Amino acid sequence: MVLTAVRGALGFLSRLPVGHSQQAWEAFVGTPAAFPLAGYVVGGLVALPLLAAGLLPAPVVAAAYLGSVVLVTGVNHADGLADLGDAAVVHGDPEKRRDVMRDTTIGVGAVLALGTALLALALAALAVARLPPLVAVSLVLAAEVGAKLAMATLACIGRPSHEGFGATVIDGNGPRHLVGALAVSLPAAIIAVPAATVVVLTGPLLAIGLSNWADQRLGGVSGDAFGAANELTRAVALHVGVAVWSLFGGVWSIPLVDWGVLAWTLS
Repeated sequence: MVLTAVRGALGFLSRLPVGHSQQAWEAFVGTPAAFPLAGYVVGGLVALPLLAAGLLPAPVVAAAYLGSVVLVTGVNHADGLADLGDAAVVHGDPEKRRDVMRDTTIGVGAVLALGTALLALALAALAVARLPPLVAVSLVLAAEVGAKLAMATLACIGRPSHEGFGATVIDGNGPRHLVGALAVSLPAAIIAVPAATVVVLTGPLLAIGLSNWADQRLGGVSGDAFGAANELTRAVALHVGVAVWSLFGGVWSIPLVDWGVLAWTLS
C-alpha cells in the first residue's frame, strides 16, 4: 500500500514514468506520508549535480542543479505558484481571487512570484554549490523532503477552498496523519549534517503560514497552494540551510549519526 502510494506521489510530483494508475493515485491522496517519501527520490535525483561541488565552478554546478529540478519535477508546481501570485495582488473577496487563479492569463503577480522564487532558488543553488559535496547534497535532499513535507502538512491541516485537487487530498486526512509524514522525514533531518534539521522543518512551518494566509484570502487551501508550498519551501529551505551552516558549521560539522562507530558498537 505504501509503495503504491509513493509511486502515485512520484507520478504527481515528478516527471518520472511511474504511478499513473488509478490505484496509485487513490493510494497517494490517502497517504500524506507519501509526499516526503517521494521527496527522497526526487531529492536524490536533483542533488546529483552537487556531487561535483568543489570540482567544477559553483555557477556551473548551480546551473546543473536548476536544470535537474526542471527536468525531474516539471513546471506543474510552478504554475500553482504563478496562480497564487496573481491572486495575492487582487483586491476583493476570496471568490474573486479564486476566479483570477482560474484565469489562464499571466498577470504581474504571477511574473513577480515566479521571478522572485527563481532568483531566490538560483542564489541559494550558487551558495550551496560552494559548500563541501556532502553538505551540499545533504541540504538539497533535505530541502526536497521538506518541500514535500510542506505539501503533506497542507493535506493534514488545510481546509479546502473548493472542489479540486486540494479538496481531494485534504478530505479524509487530518492532523493525526501528519505524525507519519513527520516520522518518515526524520532521516533527512538527522543524517549527515545537523543543519538539515532546520531545512526539513522549514516545510511545515511555511505550510502553516501559507494555510493561514489561504484561509483569509482564498477561503481555504487549493491545489495551487500545494504547488506554491513546494516551490517556496525549496528556495527558502536552502537559504536557511546555508545560513545555519555558515553560522554553525564549525560547531555542527560532525554528523549526528557516525555510521562507523555505530557498526563497531553493534559488532
